[in-house]
Amino acid sequence: MNDATPEPTPTIGANDLLRFLLEIFAIVTLGIFGFTAFALPWPGVLLGIGLPLLAILLWALFRSPKAVFHVDPFVKALVEIAVFSAAAIAWWVMGQPVVAIVFAVVAAVSGVVNGRREFGA
Repeated sequence: MNDATPEPTPTIGANDLLRFLLEIFAIVTLGIFGFTAFALPWPGVLLGIGLPLLAILLWALFRSPKAVFHVDPFVKALVEIAVFSAAAIAWWVMGQPVVAIVFAVVAAVSGVVNGRREFGA
């Protein structure tokens, strides 16, 4: 007889899907920004590849569900704010303030909803 209780399967809600799409959008945005806002081939290529890689690295180390470093929720929030703010600022600098504002508002609302869930409020 096995007394081990099975671990509950994680549920994926609408906000989780939205947060995934926001993350992908932010990474793509940073790539577009690097290639379009700077002279090609250098530093445009370097930043077009490097900025998304930096965002992916930060997210994988600190924010992802299987993060390498298990840190305080406040550190997770700071990493998320840094990545999403960089994407919103990139849209603003590229002359797309509507996209920047909509992205920032959606990311902020999604972050607040997720933060309330993480803190159990």
